[in-house]
Amino acid sequence: MRVLLFVAMQAAILLLVSIVGGILCNLFGIYIDGSSYFSLLVMCAIYGCVGSIISLFLSKTMCKKAYGVQVIVTPRNSQEAFLVNTIAMLAQKDGLKMPEVGIYQSRDPNAFATGASKDSALVAVSTGLLECMSQSEVAGVLGHEMSHIKNGDMVTMSLLQGVLNTFVYFFSYIIAFALVNANRGNSNDNRGMSFGSSMMFYTVNSIMQVVFGLVANIILMWFSRWREYRADAGSAMLNGKECMIGALQALQRNVQPKERKDQAYMQALCINAPVSISELFMSHPPLQKRIAALREL
Repeated sequence: MRVLLFVAMQAAILLLVSIVGGILCNLFGIYIDGSSYFSLLVMCAIYGCVGSIISLFLSKTMCKKAYGVQVIVTPRNSQEAFLVNTIAMLAQKDGLKMPEVGIYQSRDPNAFATGASKDSALVAVSTGLLECMSQSEVAGVLGHEMSHIKNGDMVTMSLLQGVLNTFVYFFSYIIAFALVNANRGNSNDNRGMSFGSSMMFYTVNSIMQVVFGLVANIILMWFSRWREYRADAGSAMLNGKECMIGALQALQRNVQPKERKDQAYMQALCINAPVSISELFMSHPPLQKRIAALREL
């Protein structure tokens, strides 16, 4: 069902982009023959979606390697047994297949869920989180991560990323064509551009990709914050909201994670992410807002 949704939504987005792009071409007097226009649209969709799809299917492997996750095959102590048993119980409640369960060494109290589908997911928690939280608080965190899996958030984020990338590439090309066309005068033939026109095209295209990319990132981060609220609510439904509130309060009491450029994608998957200069660029809402939202349930 989710695959069909992915294909249908991508087709609808391509149709919308095609219509808007055609309107812009008419407004700016840009001539692109039908086959070239379609080829440009398909090329942008491929460029936009391939990277996010590859990241989705490699996400579990990437996270295991980046964080040094040790998957629990057979629990070796009571702590590992608690993790496995709690996740098994939550999976049964949600009607999900049992995900892989892992622990990674880090003083940063955090946890994440990842995987290409609900049936091939991974839930991992840090040693720092286990050390600073009670079992009820840990259960709240695990409920949060299982809600991400149930909601298919990994797939949805990848879908949205691909769609936004398609917009960024396509409209950057269209605007670059428009400015080069205006600079060349009344000629509507975009073929045989001079060296100066080519340089202008690639410069404008690069600048527009940065500008549109910034807007796309703001939209993506807004959706990411919304899914965190939804996962918090999902955990409250599974364990009671006091467990999740207690978990978030425990995160508040500890040192907040620092931003790492090499782990930016993975940090967006965690239950707690670095604080940015503006909430617009944050993948997670501030902890106090998440607690307030839970209290209002």
